[in-house]
Amino acid sequence: MAQTTDPTHASTEPTSFGWCHWHKGPSGTAVLIQVVEQGSGPGAALYACAPCREQRNLTPYADQP
Repeated sequence: MAQTTDPTHASTEPTSFGWCHWHKGPSGTAVLIQVVEQGSGPGAALYACAPCREQRNLTPYADQP
């Protein structure tokens, strides 16, 4: 039997894994928290998973003023 995908139902499963810079491990819920700009050389982007954001009261970059 062929499986079909219903585009009207969004998946709640994470589609990719990232890295949490706070607990220093892989995460399926990591989002951008801070952008570190440097005068010379590449900058850095720091990501945090959902548990670390909650424990440390971190605000996602997109939600910061």
